[in-house]
Amino acid sequence: MQSAPAVEIAGLVKRYGSKTAVDGLDLTVAAGSVTAVLGPNGAGKSTTVEICEGFRRPDAGTVRVLGLDPVTRSAALRPRIGVMLQSGGVYPTTRAEEMLRHVAALHAHPLDVPALAARLGLDGCGRTPYRRLSGGQRQRLALAMAVVGRPELVFLDEPTAGLDPQARRATWALVRELRADGVTVVLTTHHMEEAEELADAVAVVDRGRVIAEGTPEELCRGGAENSLRFTGRPGLDLSSLLKALPPETAAAELTPGGYRVTGTVDPQLLATVTSWCAQNGVLPDRITVERRTLEDVFLELTGKELR
Repeated sequence: MQSAPAVEIAGLVKRYGSKTAVDGLDLTVAAGSVTAVLGPNGAGKSTTVEICEGFRRPDAGTVRVLGLDPVTRSAALRPRIGVMLQSGGVYPTTRAEEMLRHVAALHAHPLDVPALAARLGLDGCGRTPYRRLSGGQRQRLALAMAVVGRPELVFLDEPTAGLDPQARRATWALVRELRADGVTVVLTTHHMEEAEELADAVAVVDRGRVIAEGTPEELCRGGAENSLRFTGRPGLDLSSLLKALPPETAAAELTPGGYRVTGTVDPQLLATVTSWCAQNGVLPDRITVERRTLEDVFLELTGKELR
C-alpha cells in the first residue's frame, strides 16, 4: 500500500499587508523522497516552508505535514520533524558541541552526537563558541541540529551555502542516507547542481505558485530542444539528413566540419544520424549529446532578470 504524502498543500495563500507572498500554491511531497523547492528570491518558497514548519499561519488554503495541521498540532508535530535554520536559534557564547547535545537531549532516540559531529567535520570545533565558528561550520552545525533527533521529515534550507566542495559532498552523502532510511527531505536551494544530484522531485515556485514540477529528468527533457554534435569533413550536404530526421528537427554546419542536430535527442535520432553518416561515407568524430540542465530550465521558467 502506498504511503500517505509527507506534505500536502492545497490553495495556500499568505499575504503581508498588500503583498501576496503565496498565491494559491499546491504541492504534494511524497513520503521518503527528496523534494527540491526552487525559485528566485521573493518567489514564496521560504514562506511556504515556514508555514509547513508551523512558524507562520496561512491566510487561506490547507496544509498537512505528516497528516497534521502544523499550526494547531505543532506540539505533536515538532518531535517528528527537523528544521535547518539559516541563522538564529543559537546563543553566541554556546559551544558547538553543547548546542548539539542540547538538541539531541530533546529527542527520545537521537543520533550519536560524536559520530554525527565527526561525520560533518565538527569534531574539531566542538568547544568553540558559536560566534567564533566560520560560516561553513555554522552551516554544518545547523544541519547536524536538524537531523540529530532522527526526524521523519526534515526541512533543509540552503544546506550547502558557503561550504567547500568536500563539505558539500559530505552533506549530499548524508541527505542520500536520510532518504535511504526512509526520511523525507524538503530541500530549498539556489544550487541547481545540488537539486539535480539529490532530488527525486523538483517544484519550481514563482510569484507564489508552483509553475512546474516533476523529476529533474522530466523537467530537463521537456520544452526546449536538446542537441547532438559531431565532427566530419567540411561541407557535407545535409539535405538528405534533414529528410530522414523527424519534423521540427534542424541540422546545420556551425563551423567547418562541426555539425549540430537540434531536436528531441533520443536513441532513434542518434541511430538516424549515425546511419546517415555511414551511408554517406562519413566517419563521425566526437559525437556528443548536449542536454538542458536544471539551471537552463529554471531560467526559462522564471526569467533571467535580477530580482
